[in-house]
Amino acid sequence: MGCPAGTTSTGWLTDRVRSVAAACLALLFTAPAFAQDRAADPELEVLIPDSAVAQPEEWAKGSALPDNPGTITPTSPLAELPELTLPWPDQAIDLPDLAGLVPETDLASLPADPEAAVAPPVGDVATINPRLSIVLPTDLDAFPDRIAFLERFRSLSSLVALGGKEDNVSQAAVRARTDRELLARLLRIYGYYDGEVQQTIGGIAPGETESTGPVTVRFEVIPGNRFRFGSVALGNLETTGQDFPLLRGSFAIWPQDPVNSDNVVKAVTDLDTALANNGYAFARTGEPDLLVDHARTEADLSLPVQVGGKYVVGTITSDLEGYMPAGHLAEIARFRTGDVYSRAEVEDLRRAVLATGLVASVTVTPRELVHPTDAKPGEVALDVSMAKAPQRTVAGAIGYDSGDGFRLEATWEHRNMFPPEGMLRLRGVAGTKEQLAGVTIRRNNFHGRDQVLTLDLYANNVTRTAYDARTVAFSGSFEKLTTIVFQKPWVWSVGVEALATAERDGDVGGVNSPRKTYFIGALPVRAAFDSSDDLLDPSRGFRAALRVSPEISVQSGRRSTYARIQADLSAYRPFGKRVVLAGRTRIGSIPGAPISEIAPSRRFFAGGGGSVRGYGYQLIGPRDMLGQPSGGRSLTEFSLEARIKTGLMGGAVSVVPFVDAGSVDEDSTPRLRNMRYGAGIGLRYQTGFGPIRIDVGTPLNRRPGESRIGVYVALGQAF
Repeated sequence: MGCPAGTTSTGWLTDRVRSVAAACLALLFTAPAFAQDRAADPELEVLIPDSAVAQPEEWAKGSALPDNPGTITPTSPLAELPELTLPWPDQAIDLPDLAGLVPETDLASLPADPEAAVAPPVGDVATINPRLSIVLPTDLDAFPDRIAFLERFRSLSSLVALGGKEDNVSQAAVRARTDRELLARLLRIYGYYDGEVQQTIGGIAPGETESTGPVTVRFEVIPGNRFRFGSVALGNLETTGQDFPLLRGSFAIWPQDPVNSDNVVKAVTDLDTALANNGYAFARTGEPDLLVDHARTEADLSLPVQVGGKYVVGTITSDLEGYMPAGHLAEIARFRTGDVYSRAEVEDLRRAVLATGLVASVTVTPRELVHPTDAKPGEVALDVSMAKAPQRTVAGAIGYDSGDGFRLEATWEHRNMFPPEGMLRLRGVAGTKEQLAGVTIRRNNFHGRDQVLTLDLYANNVTRTAYDARTVAFSGSFEKLTTIVFQKPWVWSVGVEALATAERDGDVGGVNSPRKTYFIGALPVRAAFDSSDDLLDPSRGFRAALRVSPEISVQSGRRSTYARIQADLSAYRPFGKRVVLAGRTRIGSIPGAPISEIAPSRRFFAGGGGSVRGYGYQLIGPRDMLGQPSGGRSLTEFSLEARIKTGLMGGAVSVVPFVDAGSVDEDSTPRLRNMRYGAGIGLRYQTGFGPIRIDVGTPLNRRPGESRIGVYVALGQAF
């Protein structure tokens, strides 16, 4: 649109204003008493013409009047705007042609015809799965790390993780692109910086996006030349003097070795460990830098190393001196003052303190006391910071057994009643066949790691099928223990026992035999060797133990001396990844006094979950004239079982068929006569603290009156 002919844009706008003003005046003139005199306002005089005042209705309609430029309608063209230079839409506008999309390189490798033959691969084809394969050089020397390369690709591949379930070739192309980039990264990890990866995707008909058959992906890996290390720079490591050969040897990368990023990471870790374990308490290693030179096909390696000087251990401090004093921490530690600082031994101390159960957290921080010089190493203090853990525990258990009836047990303990690590435990048992009250004092880490002093005083009343005993006893022992955290090959114990016990043989038909009182003193000694790989669930190795307890027994003024000797041997051997064959032998003997002068509770018995399964507890052995087990002076036991993993519940469940045999004789020489046999099957459920064991056994040569089935539940393997 434009302005009316013969007018300028400015004049036309003025006319428009006048028209609007005239319309307003038309309304105003309907109430002339409120009209404003134009003479009183010069601006109105200019804005409102005389014709608008004289004939307002005609002016508002746009009629031709002397001072009205002409009729203006809504369709009247607009005047040209002086500053508007863009053409109006009714004029032709030429737009540039749109650029075409870049072809998808992944899809460009598709064959035009799915039936067309794909070029045969040049090299060895490794089939990852039916839809994915990798072509590698035939020459093993050209790519010696192919096995590790393929295993790593399998564990990281997107195509492998998704199981080849691509619905169309587009999905396969996207995932193949990710895997192609993965292969290129893996080539660089193994030192092939000029390597190439070519990709082929098949399984789509021309003009279609949905696959007409299985979508297949093939990668051809062309490693190229393998780069080697050029120079290897290790900061100021050479300033370590006589330790330099050892420390440099821990960084097992040398010039002209093939480049391998994994080896670099391992070498950095090994060097850091070697520094920290050989006195360099404040040594620091930075991030390795690899400068790759394609012209030389070499990579120069530099590692910032600041050794910081060598140190020996000075003092140990504790922030809980009254609870866990520094002197006790020094007894737990495997190092002594003046020993070369070792981060591994410091970490060992931290774990040992945490294993006491008295602290919830532990940190051990080295602090410089004396700065090292060229002639003498420095000295560090080890500041041990701890947070207390709960010290008291109340526990209870209630149960029922068809053989022993009801049993209620309760314990209360304070694990640091006598610091450091002096435990007081009170315990009680109320049951159908056993009642007990006792107090135990135990000092852990007594003058050394895992050395335990135990004092125990108790009174109990036990009713068994074989005997009935009322006993008051005191025992003390000093032992070197093995633990789940720190399993040891050698353990030992020495002790002393003093007890008074009134005992009689088992009741028959409600008839009680008379009691005999024995006063017994014993000096038990035990030594054991353990080469197994796990304390609660061994799968290889063997264990051997020997226990000897010389004893004196006084009964009715008659003194008797004898020795209780017991030897145990067990062995474990794996067959494949799922089966462990385990065997056990136990031999026992009591030479010295005749059996009549030995208290029934000190004799040998067999039968039960830790002995010959399928039989009741202590029910194997000689019988008295009333047919009750009377125990013996010799013991022979054998067990054999296969622990077979089923794969159920993530591999936590195992099935264990077993066969046991045992014999007890009144003679002190172990014999194989009167052997009793039991067999059965068990289940094991592996937990974080060891297997839970359930065994069901049956006697193979059962006597009249003996149970046909025995069920046993416990923590840990049977042996």
